[in-house]
Amino acid sequence: MDIPMSRYHSSRWSQLKRHFANWQRRAHSRHELMNLSDRTLRDIGLARCDMGTVGPQVVLDAMIE
Repeated sequence: MDIPMSRYHSSRWSQLKRHFANWQRRAHSRHELMNLSDRTLRDIGLARCDMGTVGPQVVLDAMIE
């Protein structure tokens, strides 16, 4: 019975680490975007007020278009 519980905790720990890493990546992206000028943000289809909801993939999509 220890093995399933151990796997459960390992799985939960892995999920937590993955979520934290994703959060860090999004925070880093927002920080980088906040350092851009309004004109640059507008050129890639974003506005400063979008920073709280923008994820890294949205930025990449905007830059590709």
